[in-house]
Amino acid sequence: MRIGLYPGTFDPITLGHVDIIQRAATLVDRLVIGVAINRDKGPLFSLEERVAMVHAECDAIGQGRGVEIVVHPFENLLIDCARDVGASVIVRGLRAVADFEYEFQMVGMNRALDASVETVFLMADARRQAIASKLVKEIARLGGDVSKFVTPAVNQALRARYAAAPGERRAG
Repeated sequence: MRIGLYPGTFDPITLGHVDIIQRAATLVDRLVIGVAINRDKGPLFSLEERVAMVHAECDAIGQGRGVEIVVHPFENLLIDCARDVGASVIVRGLRAVADFEYEFQMVGMNRALDASVETVFLMADARRQAIASKLVKEIARLGGDVSKFVTPAVNQALRARYAAAPGERRAG
């Protein structure tokens, strides 16, 4: 069985993430979506909320493609997470050259830690290259429309989160 691991913080999951998940699901028999706890990033959504969002978006993808998609929270090294879930491949999405430079370093370190785990890069769809969770959160925080970047459920979650903190919103 080919098992792939697609890691990220998914804070929140975007249409860019969904695109990579859909395409990665055609390459493996089981795709594990590793939701990084990553306390250093100070996520907008709790781990439980992010896991629930990823589940909601991935359930239909897995059924539609006949692949098992599992959501797995993790806080350890990526290469250890890959070992924990039995992944032989790590899937990463690339949007731009800046992504490649960072990912190139990560591949080198991961290969030094465990050369048996490969990394596969999927280029973001041209319509999705500008989407980044950080930017989506900033636009939503400032009252902008993010419906082109996230699913309706995630858009609603963002609106609810920022409506709860009206002091965050500024006139643009």
